[in-house]
Amino acid sequence: MSGLSSRRPGMHARQISSSSFAEAFDAARSRLGELTLHQEDEDEAEAASPCLSSSDSAISEEALSLTGSGCSECTPLSPVSPITGLVTPITDADVADNFAFAFDIDGVLIRGGRPIPEAIEAMKVLNGENEFGVRVPYIFLTNGGGKFESERCHDLSRQLEIEVSPGQFICGHTPMREFADRFGTVLVVGGEGEACRNVAESYGFRDVITPGDILKANAHTAPFRKLTDLEHKNSRNLLAHGAKMSDIVVEAVFVFADSRDWASDLQIILDVAQSKGGRLETRSETFDEGPPIYFSHSDVVWSAAHEHVRLGMGALRKIVETVFADTTGGKKLKTHAFGKPQIATFEFATRLLQQWRAAQHGLAESDPPQTVYFVGDTPESDIRGTNAMNEKSKSTEWYSILVKTGVYQEGTEPRYKPRRLVDTVLDAVNHGIRREMAKAGSRLSTGGRRLPLDDAAMKAIAEGRTPNFVTKAGPFSDP
Repeated sequence: MSGLSSRRPGMHARQISSSSFAEAFDAARSRLGELTLHQEDEDEAEAASPCLSSSDSAISEEALSLTGSGCSECTPLSPVSPITGLVTPITDADVADNFAFAFDIDGVLIRGGRPIPEAIEAMKVLNGENEFGVRVPYIFLTNGGGKFESERCHDLSRQLEIEVSPGQFICGHTPMREFADRFGTVLVVGGEGEACRNVAESYGFRDVITPGDILKANAHTAPFRKLTDLEHKNSRNLLAHGAKMSDIVVEAVFVFADSRDWASDLQIILDVAQSKGGRLETRSETFDEGPPIYFSHSDVVWSAAHEHVRLGMGALRKIVETVFADTTGGKKLKTHAFGKPQIATFEFATRLLQQWRAAQHGLAESDPPQTVYFVGDTPESDIRGTNAMNEKSKSTEWYSILVKTGVYQEGTEPRYKPRRLVDTVLDAVNHGIRREMAKAGSRLSTGGRRLPLDDAAMKAIAEGRTPNFVTKAGPFSDP
């Protein structure tokens, strides 16, 4: 059967431990070199990296670029990795070579720091504990961040009771690595404590300051925020050696993770945006001299432990733009975003998935999967991005599946419609596997495992439809 690989190259001997592998992979990703970032329009080519969604003068969601084009001006970014030769590909089960899965995390696998019950079972199914004995490659693609990728993998491994490698993981700020050589002094916002500063420095940023540093230098910057003793101790002294605040020039602002204090972070971001060329504690007369501002994603809401969705980084982004206009007499501020639904993020995921399939499962890296099932809970990012990628991709079908365990509210009609609506991630996994087995079952000459098909199923296949084995077709379902 074409879904079970017969084209695997020779196996590689294990050379290092999984922890060493994670460190090696993380080091290699600092040299990422192929992800082509897209921008909204050519006018931003000099001001921003080309792969970013930029808010236009109307701050329109429709203006977010989903299809973009390559740019020869920036160094492309790609998940170049040393994983070939470092991991022994799995040989104890047949591996699907023509399809794979990609998962959002919050609201799909995890909610409020705890695994969604069906998620653990879904991972077992993908790892071969299914009626067909087939092992299916998969990766994780989240807009979340604020930690080292290796740390997020450690957390996810513990939560899902599996081993998750940096070689199969992308978070919202991962592509920001590309900017380390482009900017000198940068303001990094979000996250807990010094975590985001540490991540930025690990990416190669040379001079990283935080809102805490600015508040330590001038406590009046945010009148209602007072640093704790620990925060004051850990923050840098920007005024060392007689320096003045106006001596510091911020060349770019990066929001790595969700803000822990929106009021003070908003004030500081606006101060920099309205400054003379990024020079702290100055004010531009024209309000068009500020440095570029980058957000690691643009999700307005996300699924946490609360029964209702919570505001996310995309909400802060909109507030920054709106308040900037309100305080500058109507001037428009363009900010930029990575993460889903940007096409570049899905292209990045495509290359990562091909490398992961080759290294972990012994599949030929040059042969992309025919279908990637992306499972998400947010129509505006997960489903929108997957559908846009499907329209652009020439070699791979990107099949969107929306679950009901996160942002999506059952009974509502999403603006961006999935190919399949299911209850949980386990239903999504079963649907994808059975859909592939049904397609293989219609090809009698493949010689592999075939799903037993009744007359109704064969008739559906003959008509170009996929039999529905798991769930009844919902209002937004499409084979």
